[in-house]
Amino acid sequence: MNLFSHLDENGQASMVDIGAKDITRRFAVASGSIAMSGECFSLLIDDRMPKGDVFSTARIAGIQAAKRTSELIPLCHALMLEKVSIDFASDDKTNTVEVRCEVRLSGKTGAEMEALTGASVALLTVYDMCKAVDRSMVISGIRLIEKDGGKTGHYLRNEG
Repeated sequence: MNLFSHLDENGQASMVDIGAKDITRRFAVASGSIAMSGECFSLLIDDRMPKGDVFSTARIAGIQAAKRTSELIPLCHALMLEKVSIDFASDDKTNTVEVRCEVRLSGKTGAEMEALTGASVALLTVYDMCKAVDRSMVISGIRLIEKDGGKTGHYLRNEG
């Protein structure tokens, strides 16, 4: 039995055949954060960033990225996503913004990569729209928080 599902019997990259898998309800949540200077954080929170509405733009970018994950990540299956949401939480003590991406679908394969891609691109969009004020921003902690569905069942990150 091949231990690596994305390699064929000759060791070549191969897309996994999911044809025999059952369709199940699936969801995944991923998050990450971006830290910035106090000045940049204030402009962002007060919606005074020179490039415009950062959160609305990053939300749309994250949703679009989740929908196009199979075009960005080799060997990912194209999925019919039923819901993608991007939410933001700000922390004025650390001048950070956390991005959370949730993806839901009914399908034969999971939504983890779509959630991770959505969160990542939303964070990159925040960086892009704020870089004129602060190029020292740091994106970090991109991770899967929770997922459910399929044969591996439920996963919940233990952050304690």
